[in-house]
Amino acid sequence: MKNLNYEKLNTFIASDVIKPFYEIRLSRLESAKLSDISKRKNPYLFKAKNIETAGDLAKSILDAFLSSQEETIFGDLMENLAIHVCREVFNGKKAEEGIYRSVDLIFERDGKTYVVGIKSGPNWGNSDQVNTMRKNLRNAKKLLRAAGKKDIVSVNGCMYGRDNVPHKVNKNPDLSYYKICGQAFWELISGDDLLYKKIIQPLDKEAKKRDEVFKTLYVKKINEMTKDVVDRFYTKDNLDWDKIIDYVSKK
Repeated sequence: MKNLNYEKLNTFIASDVIKPFYEIRLSRLESAKLSDISKRKNPYLFKAKNIETAGDLAKSILDAFLSSQEETIFGDLMENLAIHVCREVFNGKKAEEGIYRSVDLIFERDGKTYVVGIKSGPNWGNSDQVNTMRKNLRNAKKLLRAAGKKDIVSVNGCMYGRDNVPHKVNKNPDLSYYKICGQAFWELISGDDLLYKKIIQPLDKEAKKRDEVFKTLYVKKINEMTKDVVDRFYTKDNLDWDKIIDYVSKK
């Protein structure tokens, strides 16, 4: 086990988490056009919210478009951060794609080999998806045993949240696993019980540097799309919901 270099960690968060996250957000914002994204959003939902102005409709459509993939994008970047941290401390390795399914990280700690499938939060899947993960973790154990590993622990690691009953027991021990969330997850992969808090500061610092550029473009895009809403969907100074529904759904 090595100590984590927090100066290098902060640099990694800036270059490999916040920078690409904002680059992707800006790219999506720049490419957003009312004519494209309005056809992929539920007009009945916007009506149910009693949206009455062009500005409110434009903002609702754009916000729904931007948020639709943000959690997945950011989750992937944070997964890379977790793997980086574990590599630095325990010489952890990213699981080979095509060989290990549902497994993102493999590392050794305290004489045990951990196979970890990383998720953003604890409420990530239905029962079928959880069962698939169980089977894939079992298969990973078989591969590692064939490579000479003995004491192997299966983990569903969640970057935030908590689970008060982490040991998910199955009558087949190889289908049992631990669901380790939030503070406990970051401690598992780093040995630092406070890492879950320490990563907030560099995230906050770098986000503030980049958010101003994003906000400037966001305001410009809202104004542009508001004009498009008026041009396409207004009749006698009011939103024409027949036009909106036809635009999205008419044969």
